[in-house]
Amino acid sequence: MRTITRNFNCLFIFSAAIVATMFAVDAGRLSADAPAFAPVKAELVRSRDGLGNVLSKLRDGKPVRIGYLGGSITAANGWRVKTRKWFAKEFPQAEVSEIHAAIGGTGSNLGVYRVERDALQHKPDLLFVEFAVNDGGTAPEQIWKAMEGIVRQTWAANPQTDICFVYTFRTGYENDLRNGFCPRAASAMEMLADHYGIPSINFAKRIVELEAAGKLIFKSDDPTADGVVRFSKDGVHPLDEGHEIYADIVADAVKQISETSRPIHHESKLEKPFVEDHLQAAKMVPIDQSMLSPEWEQLADSDSLSKRFANRMGTLWEATEPGSKLTFRFRGSSAQLYDLLGPDGGQVIITVDGERTPKLIPRFDSYCTYHRIATMTVANGLDPNKVHTVTVEVDSDQPDRQSVAFRLKDPEVELKAAKFQGTNIRVGQILVLGDVMP
Repeated sequence: MRTITRNFNCLFIFSAAIVATMFAVDAGRLSADAPAFAPVKAELVRSRDGLGNVLSKLRDGKPVRIGYLGGSITAANGWRVKTRKWFAKEFPQAEVSEIHAAIGGTGSNLGVYRVERDALQHKPDLLFVEFAVNDGGTAPEQIWKAMEGIVRQTWAANPQTDICFVYTFRTGYENDLRNGFCPRAASAMEMLADHYGIPSINFAKRIVELEAAGKLIFKSDDPTADGVVRFSKDGVHPLDEGHEIYADIVADAVKQISETSRPIHHESKLEKPFVEDHLQAAKMVPIDQSMLSPEWEQLADSDSLSKRFANRMGTLWEATEPGSKLTFRFRGSSAQLYDLLGPDGGQVIITVDGERTPKLIPRFDSYCTYHRIATMTVANGLDPNKVHTVTVEVDSDQPDRQSVAFRLKDPEVELKAAKFQGTNIRVGQILVLGDVMP
């Protein structure tokens, strides 16, 4: 099995989706002209335009690459690994390889910027997209922008790549599903999937059905009785038995979808967008040394942070001295930095087109007992037709570390340790809606 990246374990925060049954509609009756969110009836599988291209290659014994774009549920060595093995067993004449493009704690708002680097450049024949949990607190309008950007980038790169949306489970989603409807994030994705004819698989629906039948417990720290699946310890991340259920659902769904699937060229679907302000133009651009003041240093391949994150973030640049600057120009409406948060993280001063933003941006938060991938918004809501200049400068003071104290055994002592000292900023890429200028 070919693995493109490694698993990052992150904690993420969810907001409960509120579904009003009285406004429920079937996904097949939605207008693509002016989308207005409404809950969608939950079905285990919607075949739509199918998976004809990848199935044809599998049946013909050709090499097939399967991409998995998602969060920590997909990053785990669970349903992703199990389904890749199932495809290889089901189609033994085909060489099936995997593109691991999942990062824990991230949603479609980052996925749309990284899909090309993490998945599309490796030329997938099938792309599974899993963000229904991490997008749980996101407004439908924002989900549409990002998810449509992922779809349109994929088919612009190769209109014969098949896409399949999958909707995983977390506790809280059972309320909507028991009433027969997808939770808010999955409903928004179903509306988009219907517009583009993308098949979808609703893992969460089956999990709730099994729980209702007394065959599964959503979360437990203790082993369950014989014949009862302990799905998870936290209500979100499946244990192996839970991942096995997910993989079995995929296997059955692919068989069902195959009954109506025919090879199809997806390019014509790009003629009519679902929302006009989709993020197809989102891109990830490497930071060039010419953008950096002399104090910045490139982290060596042997550096522990490079070993953990460079395969996803590319070259990592580090600034430890106050006054260190990163400056770049772009034509577009928004820009972010793909960076790291950590216990020794500093804070930065942002200047856009000569005007300093009023607040410092810390690269430290209440989870920073470890380093993890993050994004830093440095410009937003700008004139997309103009060229803008952004400067990011390391501040002389480190952020207040007290927000992490509740995670420590002896915060008064531990916060004085070297681990929590520094004004360190580490960046890898520019995420831009537009184009970075030379």
